[in-house]
Formats: sequence, C-alpha cells, structure tokens
Amino acid sequence: MSEAALGIERVARRVRVAASFEETLERTREALAAQGFGVLTEIDVAATLAQKTGAQLEPYRILGACRPQLAEQAVAADPRIGVLLPCNVVVRAEGQGTLVEALDPELMATVVGGGLLDEVAADATARLDAALAALGTSP
Repeated sequence: MSEAALGIERVARRVRVAASFEETLERTREALAAQGFGVLTEIDVAATLAQKTGAQLEPYRILGACRPQLAEQAVAADPRIGVLLPCNVVVRAEGQGTLVEALDPELMATVVGGGLLDEVAADATARLDAALAALGTSP
C-alpha cells in the first residue's frame, strides 16, 4: 500500500537526512534532547524481527520520546492521552540516507477529542519540528 493510501503524509512529520543511519540516530537523540525530550524507550525493530521471524530489514529504530512537562500537562488535561504516549520517533535507513518520522502531536490530541490538549500539542509540535529541522531538510 502506498504512503498516500495510508495517509502517512497527513499524520507524520518527517525529514530525510543525507547521513548514515548511526549518525542520524545519534543526531536525532541530540536534537530531541535540545528540545527537552528524553528517550524513555528504544526498540530495535530490525533486530527484533530478525530474531523472531528471520526477516532482514534495513536499520529501523523507534525512540519513545517524552518531555516530562508536556506529558504532565497532557495527562492532567485528559488522562486518556496516556495510550498515545510517549511520542514515537522513527529513525530508519532509506536508500543512501535516513528518514526520521514522528507522529504529529496535534493529530494525537484530536484522537482523544476536546480542546484541552490543543496548547500542549502545539508546544510539542513546535519542539518536534525544531528537532527535525536541526537534522536536515524535509522532502
């Protein structure tokens, strides 16, 4: 199924980086930290699938990023937001470069409904956009 069919361009913020996977992964951690996000979890999807199914994928990591102040505000505004936390940031090899993607926080806020999360989502979006901008240019 194509990205257009999935609507990925509407739900994910992304940047393509003309650097190796390992370099981009490290730079992504640094860019997130510069915006106040910590990485709570890291899933090596390629290694896990290789171990469990024998699949051979290009390098692919999911970073569970969290800015504690934003998480606190979001949970206080609407505890249901917890099912969407932390913010997943995907770093994956693609061709000669690397793609970094993050679920749009403003979309996350609409999933639980109401306007209580609008301010928190806008702040998270601005910070994630700044982190992505620090990595390179969007496609």
